[in-house]
Amino acid sequence: MAKKRTIRLSIAGMSCAGCVASVEKALQSVDGVEEALVNFAEHTADVAGTASVEKLIAAVKQAGYDAAELRGVEDESEKEASEMAYYRALLRKAGAAFVLGAPLFVAGMAGVLPPLDTSAGRLFWTVVGVLTLGVMIYAGGHFFTGAWKSFRKHQANMDTLIALGTGSAWLYSTVVVIFPHVVPVLAQHAYYEAAAIIISLINFGSALEMRARGKTSEAIKRLIGLRPRTAIVVRDGKEVELPISEVGLDETLRARPGECIAVDGIVIEGQSRVDESMLTGEPMPVEKKPGDEVIAGTINARGTFLYKSTRIGGDTVLAQIIELVRHAQASKPAIGRLVDKVAAVFVPAVMIIAVLTFMAWMNLAPERGIAYALVTTMTVLIIACPCALGLATPISIMVAVGRAAERGILIRNSEALQQAGHLTTIVLDKTGTVTEGAPRVTDIVAAKGWTEDDMLQLAASLEAGSEHPLATAIVTAADEKMLTLFKAVEFEAVAGHGVRAEVEGKRLLLGNERLLQEAGVALDDWADKVTALAEKGRSAMYLVCDGQVAGLLAVADPVKADSREAIARLHANGLKVVMLTGDHRITAEAVAREVGIDSVLAEVLPQKKDKQVEKLQAQGEIVAMVGDGINDAPALARANVGFAIGSGTDVAIESADITLMRGSLHGVADAISLSRLTLRNIKQNLFGAFIYNALGIPIAGGILFPLLGILLNPMIAGAAMAMSSVTVVSNANRLRLIKLD
Repeated sequence: MAKKRTIRLSIAGMSCAGCVASVEKALQSVDGVEEALVNFAEHTADVAGTASVEKLIAAVKQAGYDAAELRGVEDESEKEASEMAYYRALLRKAGAAFVLGAPLFVAGMAGVLPPLDTSAGRLFWTVVGVLTLGVMIYAGGHFFTGAWKSFRKHQANMDTLIALGTGSAWLYSTVVVIFPHVVPVLAQHAYYEAAAIIISLINFGSALEMRARGKTSEAIKRLIGLRPRTAIVVRDGKEVELPISEVGLDETLRARPGECIAVDGIVIEGQSRVDESMLTGEPMPVEKKPGDEVIAGTINARGTFLYKSTRIGGDTVLAQIIELVRHAQASKPAIGRLVDKVAAVFVPAVMIIAVLTFMAWMNLAPERGIAYALVTTMTVLIIACPCALGLATPISIMVAVGRAAERGILIRNSEALQQAGHLTTIVLDKTGTVTEGAPRVTDIVAAKGWTEDDMLQLAASLEAGSEHPLATAIVTAADEKMLTLFKAVEFEAVAGHGVRAEVEGKRLLLGNERLLQEAGVALDDWADKVTALAEKGRSAMYLVCDGQVAGLLAVADPVKADSREAIARLHANGLKVVMLTGDHRITAEAVAREVGIDSVLAEVLPQKKDKQVEKLQAQGEIVAMVGDGINDAPALARANVGFAIGSGTDVAIESADITLMRGSLHGVADAISLSRLTLRNIKQNLFGAFIYNALGIPIAGGILFPLLGILLNPMIAGAAMAMSSVTVVSNANRLRLIKLD
């Protein structure tokens, strides 16, 4: 059975947004393809499914384009080098066409060109026609080749418009030079310079667009650049430098000052500070000591240490981040899919408008109709630009996703980026999200006949096998007092309530009031003591031994230093902030007051957290859930946008739409700000593209002629068409410079 995977292809030959639909349709027609996303801005395709690379490439070629698989850094570098070579080729072609067209244009404006009705004039223009044909083949051959391929597939794209426009100008000019009496005297004019300059301007615009598009992927290039090529591996007691591909699991590696960490691993000897800013956005280096995790691509700032490899190759955090960013950049929000549909029919619509324009001028201006019809038709074909329309959404998404990655915000797909800008309510888990997630035992209240150490010893013995943060706090407190732990048998965790087990022959319960009520244990006046502790922001747990309350253990989880400031930013953005927790209501409300949270949903069982999110959605709220634990996963999946704290569990991260690599709520505010800025940027791009075509095409068709007596010069149309795409890309690149704080 074929294995499902995602294949990344480099696509060549796409000239406009209309090509996107053709390539996607070709890929989706292959058996085994589940999803095909073509990114016009990057000229790549991400294909998910079981189809083979060979079949996918064959389908793309059958559609009239070319493709090659991108498998790693080497292929990406080769693609980048190929694009740079193509960029230089476009500049050379633009220059060649300009060298011919510009002097003709200047001489024509000065009135020094020979007339067509003399033998010298016909000879001159014949030579110019041959030179123009050569320029069109050299500098514009790719337009005609692309148009022919599209024609054979019964399709039309930007190449079709350019080839028709410049080709008809050259053909008309040649007919006029050879057979001048075929057309009226007033229509006897050659347009060779227009064809040459139009090709020059469009090539130049494409080169500028390509250069600007390259800047949109700076973030992914920097991430790829973090991948080290070699590693210092300790084998047989000797340190040897090996290619990164030869490093295996459980190898011992050396990290030297100033070097990149080669693979993910665990420090086993020595200590240092590591700069993780490119992955987390956190500028301060992080202290590393034995037992701490190190991530490939981070920089060892000072000191040297040994570490054991735990993840290599495509399994490293850096590799997964690169893959996640690429997928997000290639994905399409709803607005992008709508634009693709419009772009797919745009070129055929323009060709129909061009035909109607030609027919109108032939009938409305019989004396110079053919000349006017040619100029206006050519101008309509040239000015229409589906590229700007097609670039409007993906180029902004690419910049935004890359910008987010630089700040330690990993966006799984562009739909989440779009949705984040419409949020109305933010739901926050408490432990590990608002608070540090590393609680400590603050109070032990013992019943008569019990000592604090006896209570702590039994509670820690009971919780020794649990990974819950509260359990960790109790075990840590016992370790600090060097208490000996006993073995717990018949251990049972009661979700949202607590735990029970037998320790040293004693039946123990440790948990909240509900656990005791289920067990039929009398609370007496202990409930008042729990309330008093809760009002101080401390979570109290009952310890019950053989049916009697032995006392209380209170745990406090300190609030993160920047939680209050981050929540204030969310409020400033007009968002309602809710805390959702399984903690006691009074404790939760104490934390909420400290950080400025609007409302609290407390004592909510893990399995019911998603129901609370659903209730908010039923009230018309667009909800984001922010959490870090396994018990948050259903709520993260239920929310309109799920934010996982990167320091949390893999399950939470897999359930979320957006992952925050550092544990700060500022990441949520940053993501929302970036989303709103991106949506505004996309709308600006789309507005510009639509207005350009809505105004440009009628003006090109001659709508101003009856009023002002002017027709738009085809060369101006070519310049406008070339620069419209550059404008869209440049506007998107502004997202790289905007401050989010």
